Amino acid sequence: MARIPSSSASDDELEEDEEEEEEHLNLVPQNETKRSLPNSALEIGRLPARIGGRGFFSRKCCLLFLLLLAFLSLLILVLLLFFYRGGSIGGANFPLDRMRESELRALYLLRDQQLGLLKLWNRTRSAALDVAAPPSSAPNSTSVRANLAKAAAFDEFRSALFEQIKLNKKIQNVLLSSHSVGNYSSSGTSDDNVFFGMSGPGVDVCRKVDRPASRRTIEWEPKKDRYLLAICLSGQMSNHLICLEKHMFFAALLDRALVLPSPRFDYQYDQVLDIDHINECVGRKVVIKFDEFSETLKNKMKIDRFICYMASPPCYLDDDHIKRLKDLGLSLGKIEAAWPEDAKLKMQKKRFVGDIMPKFSSNDEVIAIGDVFYADVEEEWMKQPGGPLAHKCKTLIQSSRLIYLTAQRFVQTFLGSNFIALHFRRHGFLKFCNLKPESCFFPIPQAAECILRIVEKTDVPVIYLSTDAVESETNLLQSLVVFNGKPVPLVKRPDHDSAEKWDALLYRNKLRGDNQVEAMLDKTICAMSTVFIGASGSTFTEDILRLRRGWGSASQCDEYLCQGEQPNYIAEND
Repeated sequence: MARIPSSSASDDELEEDEEEEEEHLNLVPQNETKRSLPNSALEIGRLPARIGGRGFFSRKCCLLFLLLLAFLSLLILVLLLFFYRGGSIGGANFPLDRMRESELRALYLLRDQQLGLLKLWNRTRSAALDVAAPPSSAPNSTSVRANLAKAAAFDEFRSALFEQIKLNKKIQNVLLSSHSVGNYSSSGTSDDNVFFGMSGPGVDVCRKVDRPASRRTIEWEPKKDRYLLAICLSGQMSNHLICLEKHMFFAALLDRALVLPSPRFDYQYDQVLDIDHINECVGRKVVIKFDEFSETLKNKMKIDRFICYMASPPCYLDDDHIKRLKDLGLSLGKIEAAWPEDAKLKMQKKRFVGDIMPKFSSNDEVIAIGDVFYADVEEEWMKQPGGPLAHKCKTLIQSSRLIYLTAQRFVQTFLGSNFIALHFRRHGFLKFCNLKPESCFFPIPQAAECILRIVEKTDVPVIYLSTDAVESETNLLQSLVVFNGKPVPLVKRPDHDSAEKWDALLYRNKLRGDNQVEAMLDKTICAMSTVFIGASGSTFTEDILRLRRGWGSASQCDEYLCQGEQPNYIAEND
C-alpha cells in the first residue's frame, strides 16, 4: 500500500520521493476490496419474513408504495402553491381565507401521513433487531450470501422510507412558512432530526452497527519454545498490520508464540501498537518482541524452516531481505513454498484451515511463513468484529496507550462527540484509480456533493480530515462543503504548539513527528468518529474499518467516498 502521510497528509507514510510504480504495486487491487461498508448491513444476519407480526411486502411493492407517497405529497404542495398565487379551478377564485383553511387542512393530512410513516419506521426498527439476531444454527456460505442480499434490500427500503419522512417534513415547513409560525426560516432544516421520534431524540438512521452476539474463534495457546517469526514486506505500515494480524491467526492455528520483527528489519511496532494489551487480552504470553526472542535463544538464533505461503518469489523474500535477516544473527534453513504450483497463478487461491494445517504443522522450534498480506485465508472469519482469535477485549491490534490518549484529547479539544471522519486519499491515487475498471479518484466538486449527503444524514457540526491532499485541493473542498448556507469546517491536526496540550504525551515521549505514530494517531481519531467516509482501495481505510468493527463504533452510514458512483470525468491513461 502506498504511503498516505499523516497530520495534514495523513495516510501511512510521507516519503515524497517514492517511485510512482512502487506506489501502484503497494496499493490494494480492486478485487481485494470485496466488502461493502456497514450501510450494506454486513453485520446483519437474516431478514425476517414478518415485521411487527404482519406480513411484509415485496421489494417492488415497497418501492411503488414510496413513489405513491412522494407523488401525493408533491401534488398537495403544487395545488396549494397554485391556489396561493391566485389560481382557479373551473373559474372559481379561492379567497384568501379559504386558501389558508386549505393549507391548514393539508398540514393536518401531512401530519397524519407523518404518523403513519413513523409507525412504519418503528416497525422496520423492530425488524432490524430481528435481522441482527444470530441464526439458530451455523450458517453455510450460501445462506450467509442470501441473508446479506436480503439485508441489503431491507436497508435500501429503510433508506427510501427515511427520505419520504424527510420530504413530508419539508412540505410541512413550506406550508408553515406562509403562516409565519414561530422563528421558522424557509432556508433552514435544522429541526429535521427533531420530528422523527415522538418519544425519543429522532430517527437513528446512522445508528451504530450491533456487534454479533457470538464470534467464531480459536484459542491461542502456544507450546513452550515454539515460535513463528513474523515477516511482512509488502507496502507500508497499514499493509504490514494486516500481514501481522494474519500471522497471529497462523500462530494460533499452529500453537506457536509470534515473534515481532526486529526494528532493524521492519517497523518498530511497539511504538504504535499496544503489545502488552494483546497478551493481557488473550490471557497469556502470545506475542514477544525480537529482543526478548534473541535473549531467549542467545547464540542459537535460527529459522529452522521457511514454509512459504507465497510461492513467487518464495516468502516474498529477495536477496536483500535474506541478507538483512542474516545480519540480525539469524541462520536460515531451506526456503521452500507450501504450494509451488501457485507460482503460475495471477490470483491467490482461497485457503481454509483444512488447507493450512497439513502444510504448516511442524515440530521445529522456529519457523517462518513469509509475507502473508495477499493471503486469502478464511476471509469471513478474519473480518469478524474483534477478529478470529478468542480474547476478552474488543479488539487485539490497536494503537498504543499514548496514541489512544492523545487521540481522545484531540477529539475533546477540536471535535466533540459528534463528527464525521474523512480519509481523503489523493497522492498516487489518480493513476492507480484510473487503471481500475471503476475509477475511485473523484473530482473535488463531486466529492463535496457525496460528503454533503452524509452530512445531511448525520447533522454533524464538523468533519475531521485525514488526507495527503495539497492545500489547493483541501481549500477548494472546504469552499464547497456548505450545508444550510453554513460551511462545515474541515479540521486537520495542527503542527505542535507548546501552548496546546492535547499532544503533550507524544511530545514528552519524543514520538511527535514520527511518521508511523502520526499515521496511527490519525487512524485512532477516525475510528472514534460518529461516521467514517473512507477511500476505496486504501489499506489505511481498511485498518480504520477493522478498528471501528472491533470497538463497536461502526455506523450504518459508514461508506467509501462516493460509494456506488463513477467519477463524472476520467482522464485518459498515458
